[in-house]
This record gives sequence, structure tokens and C-alpha cells, in this order.
Amino acid sequence: MLQVLRKGFKDILVDEVPDPVVAPHHVLIRPACSLISSGTETASIHQESVFKEVAEQPSHLRKVWNVMKVAGPAATFSEVRAKFTEYAVLGYSGAGIVVERHPSVKDLTIGDRVAYGGEGTGHAETILAGRNLVARIPAPVAFEQACFATLGSIALNAVRTAKIELGDTVAVIGLGLVGQLVAQLVKLAGGVVIGIDLKPDRAALAQALGADHVIGGGVSVPDAISGLTEGRGADCVIIAAAAKSSAPSRLAVEIARDRGRIVVVGAVGMDFPWNDMYLKEIQLFMSRAYGPGSYDPTYEKQGVDYPIGYVRWTENRNMEEFLRLLAQDRIHVDGLVTHSFPVTDAPKAYETILQPGSGSLAVLLRYEDPEDASFEPRRKVTLPIARVNKSELRAGLIGAGNLARWAHLPNLQKTPGVRLEAVCSSSGARGKSYARRFGAAYCCSDERELLRDPEIDMVVIASRNQHHASQALRALESGKHVFVEKPVAITEEECHLLEQAVDRSGRQLTVGFNRRFAPFYLEQKRCLASRVGPAVLQCRINSPGISGSYWMADPEIGGAILGEACHFVDLMYWLLDSEPVEVSAYSLPVEVKEPVGENNLVASFRFADGSIGNLTYCTVGSRTSAGERVEVFAAGMAVMTEDFKRIRHDRGIRAQRNRWFPEKGYAAQMHAWVTALRTGKPADVTVRDGARATIGCLRMLESARLRRPCKIDLSIL
Repeated sequence: MLQVLRKGFKDILVDEVPDPVVAPHHVLIRPACSLISSGTETASIHQESVFKEVAEQPSHLRKVWNVMKVAGPAATFSEVRAKFTEYAVLGYSGAGIVVERHPSVKDLTIGDRVAYGGEGTGHAETILAGRNLVARIPAPVAFEQACFATLGSIALNAVRTAKIELGDTVAVIGLGLVGQLVAQLVKLAGGVVIGIDLKPDRAALAQALGADHVIGGGVSVPDAISGLTEGRGADCVIIAAAAKSSAPSRLAVEIARDRGRIVVVGAVGMDFPWNDMYLKEIQLFMSRAYGPGSYDPTYEKQGVDYPIGYVRWTENRNMEEFLRLLAQDRIHVDGLVTHSFPVTDAPKAYETILQPGSGSLAVLLRYEDPEDASFEPRRKVTLPIARVNKSELRAGLIGAGNLARWAHLPNLQKTPGVRLEAVCSSSGARGKSYARRFGAAYCCSDERELLRDPEIDMVVIASRNQHHASQALRALESGKHVFVEKPVAITEEECHLLEQAVDRSGRQLTVGFNRRFAPFYLEQKRCLASRVGPAVLQCRINSPGISGSYWMADPEIGGAILGEACHFVDLMYWLLDSEPVEVSAYSLPVEVKEPVGENNLVASFRFADGSIGNLTYCTVGSRTSAGERVEVFAAGMAVMTEDFKRIRHDRGIRAQRNRWFPEKGYAAQMHAWVTALRTGKPADVTVRDGARATIGCLRMLESARLRRPCKIDLSIL
């Protein structure tokens, strides 16, 4: 399919990417037209030098420095350089026909006319949209009107946030696309609308669409507001402008009445004058996107609606209401459309928006007839990559996330004897971007394209945790060797099925336990090899990033314990060369939702050789604390490692060494894995190791819930 993309920081292009695969609680839509949100979308297009912007925003430099401390200078420089060529999706508002639905979507049918929204949907020939971000189009409403539903719901949420009452005087600062819609909706809600914009043509348009008063450029806005309100000021000011400066915010405070309200819906600077805000006792409100449900993955991705008895106006219900108002001819959008382009001319559309004298407002992109029965999704796109060495192992990647980007793909590129053949990602744009950058022969959105490719010898699985086991099983059944990120599985049954699949297929499976290959952990293990008795281990892990709405914090898919603490169950086993046999654990109360109680846990392990280990894993710590510290004590010795950057030996004489930047072992593990495959040797990390770590974590969680010790028995596999 064709998709509109931003390449780097300023180039707009239309490129071929794989069509998306329908996901649970989602539908596929073939658009008839989509609407460019000129303010939001052009904010990410840097017309001036990106270096100038960085110089003006020191926070960008701090962010780069913080990343460098974790990833090292080489990887950080590589990622910064990649930013100048990688793809980003633009757009989130359109209308078209449903062409495929997941079985979990019961109330939409193929052929339904719908409006859609949602971050990341973009301007493309096929759209994957969550059910709660799709609304049926009433019969009288044309596609060209319905594609305003998403921006209309943004405006509608702002008006609801403002709590307009009959007769309220409402000043709308900024009469761009959202401001024009806000002005019409305020009028419908019974408010007296005063539209304010520096551009006289936009002020005139707002008045033609029903605004009671307008104030254009060259007029003193405070004086005009004072005259229109008999000196009282506006009851409410809605800021719908887009500006880096705080001028609109300061103006809003000046023209609001005593104890008035300000609602911010546009992207503006918010340096409000404290003294004026205080003396007037101004109430300040932020309007978040389309309404309740915005940025909630449970609502937007998993299709879980909010009960109407508790939340009357959600994102979806706002979209439906805006479409109803269009159908009843109570709001008008036709006059807002200034330009229309075929999707293939999208670069011209953005060029028009960015030209100060173009007079653009609403700019539409048009697509081929969405009801064309000849539609066939294309979920594999080849790239013109030259191939030379036929003897190399060929690798396919499933899951184009940050770990693949920062570690696995660069390491595949640097490892001799292997080359990247394919990248599979649910995001066609990201898959194409990674394939271009790392030299893959093709990208795809359907993993079956990759698994049935006889040219691929091994698969690297770096998707989300809940998909690891099922994807690894399918890869083994397809005759591929598998490198799967931890955890290898999140249930005992999955562990059992994977062990069986490895035996049955004759293929190798390894798990991404990179700490076994990190230099300081290797040194720690070498020191322990000379111990003459049991050891005591202490692993202290601080992961405050795994919290809030971050998907890895969700206990339903393993949370931080199965997803991350599995590293340290494996690490303790590997350091000791001894099986864990029992664990006793306590967590924060499970009813504690934020942070999630089960993600914060202390566990004591007993090992077969008599050693004992303590694992403290928390997500409530400070981000400035050390991330991980592993201490091991045995007769006459102590060895401590911290954050891959520090090691200290205590054997009568204390010795300490430090590194400027961490070496986490990712590259060494990939090299060892490829070498094992090419020489026919067993992998250093096996499916058994992955299963041990998962079962150890499951027993930790079980012990914390039951408040009693639990046996760790791998004979169940």
C-alpha cells in the first residue's frame, strides 16, 4: 500500500509499505479521503535546521547525554544519525469502508461506511483502527465531511471541558481548523462566540459560519473584548492556537473576566503571568485529545469501553455525536476545505500548508474508490538490496521495537557469517524503515511471509512478551532456528510446548540472556569458579521505568517479574552452576495498582549446592539510583558488579575497575549464537534455561500470593 511518511525531520514522501494485518478489537479500512491536521502534523516538520532547534532546546542535549550513559557513544551516535532518514507516520483522521474485521469486533460489518481516528493510523491506502476509534457514518454525510470526525471530537471535547452555559461569552483564540470547529460548537452549546485571529480571512470565515463577533489583526484585542462585554471580560477563553510563544496564553488571562475559565486545546507556550492569574482567580483546564479514552491502551487498543453511566462522552461517543451534528446540518465543514490532492501528491499538500501565502485551512487527501472489489492486501514489500555471499546464514526479525533497533539489528549487521533477510513489523512504516537501514531484502507485516520463506535460516523474535512463545513455536515448526528475547514464555504450558518443539524439530532455540556474555559478569563467574563451598548472592534491581501505562508493567502479561526479573533467576543459576530448588517471596500488596504491587518483590532462593540467593526487584525507586547491583559472597571472597560498568573484588585486597560506558553482552551473545549455528555446536543458552527462568518467576509470584515457600521443579517439563 501507499503511505504518506515523513523521512527524517522535514521530507514528506509517499512510499510503498506492507498493508497491516487486522488485530484483536480492530478493523481494516480502505479510506476514501483523509484530513491533514495542519497544526499537529506540521509541528513535527522542521523547516529550519534541526541543529538550531536543538540549540534552542537544551533538554534535547540532556536526553542524548542520558541515552549515551546507558547505550554508549557509538550506539547513540548511530541512532541520532538514523533520525535523519527514518520514517514517521503522519495523520490520524479519515473516512472510508470497512474491508476486514477481527472476530472480536461484533458490531461492524464489511462494507460499513466509517470515520476513523487514532495516533499512528496515518494517511495510507489501508488503515488499521481500533474499534473504539471508529464510528459509523450516517447516510446523509459524505466521506469528505466525515473525515473531520476526529478533529471534530477534539473540538467537542474542548467545549465539554469548558462547561459552556447558555449566554456565556466565549473567546476563541486561534481560528485554524480546530478553532473554527470550536466556534461552531460553542454556538450550538448556547454561548456567545468571539473569534480571534491575526488573519482577517479566517476571522471572516468564522463570522460567516456563525460567530457572533470576530476580531482580526491590527485591533487591540483587550479593548475589543472589553467593549463587547461591557467591561466584564470573557466568561471563558478557549486557546486553539498553535504557537511556541506564550503570547496566546498571556492574552487569554488578560481578556478573561474575574474568576473566568481558560481551556487550552492548542499546542502553545504556557507561561501564564502568576500575579494576574492569582488576582483574577482564573480556572485553567487542559483538553486532552478526543475525550475520555485518549492515550488509554485498554480503551484504544483492547476495545474496553467505559460504562456510559460513569463516562457519558468518550472518544468514540464524541466522534458519533459530531457525525450526528453533520448529518443534521447543524455544523458545517465544507467551507473549511481549501485544497484537495490525490494521496500520491501528498508532498504538494504539505508544501501548500507550509506556504504562508497559500491560504490553506482544511486540506484533504483523496484515495482510489474504497469499494473497489479488487482490493488485495500486499503484506510483503521487497527492497533493491544487492546480495553477494550465498553461504551466509539468513536471519528474519519479528518485532521491530527499541531492543531490536538498538541491539539485535546492529549486532546482526556486525556479526560475520549472517545477514538480515527480512523485517516483520505490525507497523509497515517502521518495518520499511528498519529494512532500509539494516539492509534487509524485504519487509512484511504478516509473520507467515517470513516463516514460509525457505531462504531464512534463523528468526530473531523481539516482539512483546506475551507473543514470544507462540511465535517461537511457529518458527520452530517452520524449520527455523530461533533467537527469542526473554522471557521465552509466560506460562508453564508454553515452556513444555517449546521444549517439545525443539526436540521434535531438531532446531536450536536460544534466549536473550545477555548478562551471561557481559564482560564483568563473566569475570564475576570466573572468580566464583574457585569457591570451595556454598555462596550467598544478593541481586538488587531498580527499574522505575516499568510503571504506569507502560505495557511491561501489566501483570496480565507477566509484568516486570516475568518480563525482566527472569534475567536474574537465570543469572544466579549461571553464576552458581546450581539448580534453584525453592523460593520464598513477598511483594507489595497486590491491591496496590500504581505502582503495581506484584512488580515489587523480594525473593529468597535455595539452590541444590546449598547456596542461597536474594533477589530484590522494585519499580518504585529513584531514576537516579543504580539500576542493578549483584553481589556474591563465598569463603574468603566477595565480588560485586554494578550496571555493567563497575566490578569490585575483595579477596584480602580490594580491587576495583570501572568502564565509562556499559557493555551488556548483546553483541557477544549474537556472535556466539551465529557461531554455534554455523559449526553445529549447542547454544550456550538453551530452551531449558529459558524455561527455568520462567518457572522460577512463576514460583516467586505464587509464593508471594500464598505467603509460603514454593518448590521449583523442572521435572514437570
